Amino acid sequence: MGGLFGVVSKSDCVKDIYYGTDYHSQLGTKRGGMAVLNSAGIKRTIHNIEYNYFRTKFEPDLPKFNGHKGIGVISDFDAQPLIVSSHLGTFGIVTVGKINNIAALTARAFKLKKQFSEILTGEDNPTEVVASLICEEDSFEAGIQHVFSRVKGSCSMLILTASGIYAARDNLGRTPIVIGRKKGAYAAASENCAFPNLGYEEDSFLGPGEVVFITAEGVEQKVPPGEKMQVCSFLWVYYGYPASDYEDINVEWVRNQCGAALARRDDEEIDFVAGIPDSGIGHAIGYASERQIPYLRPFVKYTPTWPRSFMPQDQKLRDLVAKMKLIPVKRLIDGQRILFCEDSIVRGTQLKDNIQILYECGAKEAHMRPACPCLIHPCEFLNFSTSRSTLDLAGRQMIKKIEGVEDKNLEEYADAGSAKNLEMIDLIRQKLKLTSLKYQTLDDLVEAIGLPKEQLCTHCWDGTSYF
Repeated sequence: MGGLFGVVSKSDCVKDIYYGTDYHSQLGTKRGGMAVLNSAGIKRTIHNIEYNYFRTKFEPDLPKFNGHKGIGVISDFDAQPLIVSSHLGTFGIVTVGKINNIAALTARAFKLKKQFSEILTGEDNPTEVVASLICEEDSFEAGIQHVFSRVKGSCSMLILTASGIYAARDNLGRTPIVIGRKKGAYAAASENCAFPNLGYEEDSFLGPGEVVFITAEGVEQKVPPGEKMQVCSFLWVYYGYPASDYEDINVEWVRNQCGAALARRDDEEIDFVAGIPDSGIGHAIGYASERQIPYLRPFVKYTPTWPRSFMPQDQKLRDLVAKMKLIPVKRLIDGQRILFCEDSIVRGTQLKDNIQILYECGAKEAHMRPACPCLIHPCEFLNFSTSRSTLDLAGRQMIKKIEGVEDKNLEEYADAGSAKNLEMIDLIRQKLKLTSLKYQTLDDLVEAIGLPKEQLCTHCWDGTSYF
C-alpha cells in the first residue's frame, strides 16, 4: 500500500516530516523517502526499509536537511520521492496506489516520444509515470485531473513546489488523505495518528478526487471532491493503525464493532477469547466484551527485534518472521478451549503454524473468527496482494478443489451462508485443523464501519468494485 506525509511550516519542518513519515511505517514494505525544499532547491534521500525501520535508516541523514516545506513516503514498491524539472517548475512528488494500466500508459508516452529514467527491476516507476502525465498539462491542477482520467487503479499524491504542497486524494477515494494544522504549520497525511505527538490537530479529510494547495498560512481547495467514493474497507480491518481515523471513523472502534458483531452470531462454548497480534486484538476485545467472556493473551509478540510479518516482500521471510515473533504462553493454553479473532485469512500458512503450536501446548479446542468475509478476489486497487497469485488465496484454493477450476461460481461462494460458501469454509477449517471457523458477514462488516455499502470498496470479498 504505502503512506504519505507532507508539511509546510513557518519554521524548520524536517523533524516533523521525519517523525510524521515514520508513523506510516505499518503501511509500506520496501522503501522510505524524504524530500525537503529550501533556498538551495530540493534535497531528497531514499533508503531500503525491507529489513530496517524508517527511523534508524533516516536518522543519520537529518543534519543534512533543512527547510520549511517537505514530503515523505513509505512505499511498498517504487523508489520515492522523485524530483522533476519541467515547464511547471521543479517539483517533488510522492504517490500511493496501484496503476493497473501502466504498460498502456508507458506505450502511449513512447508514442509521444517521451522517455523514463527511473527503471526499477525492469519495470517503469509508477510515480514517474504519474509525474509525466502531470507535465502534459499547463497547471498542476489540470495535470492531477489528467492523471485521474488516465490511471486505472488508484493514485493519491503529494506534490512539493516552491510555493507549497498540492495534496490530491485518489479519484474514488480508495486511499485517504487528511489535513492537520498547528500554529504556523499545516500537514497532509495518510494516517492522522501521525498528528497528536507532533502537535497537529485534525483539520479536514479530503474527499474523493479533491485537490488542495497547502501553505503555512492555510489550505486552498483547487478541485472539489467528486460524488462517488470507494474507500478501501481493509483500512479498518487490517491496514490502518488503531489510533487513525478514515472518513472520521476510528480504526480501533470499528475493530471493536467487528468483534462484537462476530460475537452476536456465535454461541460456541469457550474458555476465553484471544486476538492474533496486532490487528486481531481490537476485534477480539470487541468479541470478549460483547459476550462477557475473558480476554487473554496465549500468544505474546516479541517486539524488541522482530518486525511485523507484513514487511518483508519475500514470502518465506514473512513466514519466518510470523513464526518467530509470536511466543506461546503454555500456562494459558493447556487444556483450554480458545477462540481467536483475526483480521483475515489470506493464505493461511502462518495461521496453520500458529494452530499447530496451540495443540502442541495442550489446547483442547481452537476456534477462529476472521473479522471480514473470506477473501476470494485479489486486490485490483492497492498493492495488498501483488506478490501473491490468485491461488494463494485460501478461498480460491478450496474453490478449485471443489470445482476443478479456481474461478467458477464465485458469486455463490461469496454469498454468506450458501451451500457453496459453507463448503468452502469447511475445507479451509479442515486444512487449518480448526475446531470451528466462522467468517464475518459482509453486511455486518459494512454496518461496523458505518458507511453505505456503495461508498466502500469490498472487491476482495465480492468482486463488486469498479475502476
